[in-house]
Amino acid sequence: MSKILVTGFEPFATSSLNPSGEIVKALIGDDLVTAILPVVFGQASAQLRELIDLHKPSAVLCLGQAEGRSAMTPERIAINLDNARIADNAGNQPLEQKINADGPDGHFSTLPIEKMVASMKAAGIPASISLSAGTFVCNHIFYVLQDYLKDSPIKSGFMHVPLMDEQRKEFPNLPTMPVRQMVAGVQISLDLLRVETT
Repeated sequence: MSKILVTGFEPFATSSLNPSGEIVKALIGDDLVTAILPVVFGQASAQLRELIDLHKPSAVLCLGQAEGRSAMTPERIAINLDNARIADNAGNQPLEQKINADGPDGHFSTLPIEKMVASMKAAGIPASISLSAGTFVCNHIFYVLQDYLKDSPIKSGFMHVPLMDEQRKEFPNLPTMPVRQMVAGVQISLDLLRVETT
């Protein structure tokens, strides 16, 4: 059976929760390999590469938190830049640094992001394609992922998710989404990947 690797992140900065990690914990599927990555630039990408080498998945979907967004947002492109507005969980704060000194400026997702968005919308889940994964650890692992798999048939990419309802007190006046709705959106996306990779 082919495997799909799905990753989320641990909480970071002052947050006590990270919806991407909570989604990963709730996913069910015999064909799924899941992991929660540290919010640490080099460490997260190293673990991701190790997971790919170990499990040899047919597809990889990485998830991350995006405060201020109100929809599930698959990312179209990863850029070759680390520029952290805050320190990661190990105190690293790279500024204006290339992720791969010899790599291209960007790598596109190879996931069926248009179909993912259309299918989530059809199920009543807010969704849209995003053109920027930022320049923090989310974009870092997205770029490393696409760079690592650029000559591979493995489908791969990144999706940002909104804050979860349980974070309202921590992030007043920012949009949230019930985690069960986010889990449903990810499951819909995974069902599409199962079709695309069989």
